[in-house]
Amino acid sequence: MLHGIDVSAFQSASYDTNGSSFVFIKATEGRSYVNPRLAAQTKRGRDAGLVVGFYHFLWPGHIDAQAEYFVRHAPEKAGDLLAVDWETTGSGTHASNAEKDHFIRRLKELRPNNRVVLYCNRDFWLNIDRTSYAGDGLWIADYVSAGKPRIKAKWRFHQYTSDPHDKDVADFDGTAALKEWAKGA
Repeated sequence: MLHGIDVSAFQSASYDTNGSSFVFIKATEGRSYVNPRLAAQTKRGRDAGLVVGFYHFLWPGHIDAQAEYFVRHAPEKAGDLLAVDWETTGSGTHASNAEKDHFIRRLKELRPNNRVVLYCNRDFWLNIDRTSYAGDGLWIADYVSAGKPRIKAKWRFHQYTSDPHDKDVADFDGTAALKEWAKGA
């Protein structure tokens, strides 16, 4: 198991990279928000030699516009990962299953050389998802023992705690395997 973290504007641009192989950085949300620490957090991950991923917090509606907004702001580099963060919004809504699937497919069209993964929590995966479509891989949030999410589906990344910050593991034999997978889109 490889260890990593995910960060947003709530975390410092000088987040701890010790023991990490990867980082997911929140890039955008909806059609109007860009993480003000995106450039500095990206530099930190790249300088540490981590596999870098970027995620977009998906809102319902305007799916093509959201995908285009995300790729306009997320740095583009071979071997980077892209993710859609599919969960309840601040207004208590969420994108539909069809919107989630469309967003992933649109990202794959816009950035065919980057792997695209789905981030969601266990409840969304088990009770809201109807297609099990996760693009190139599932990043599941379930706050239990690292690497032991309570789902039957194949997953690539597991967010297992948010205390003191979001920590993740990846199901790869080593960093070289993760890097090879990341560039293989």
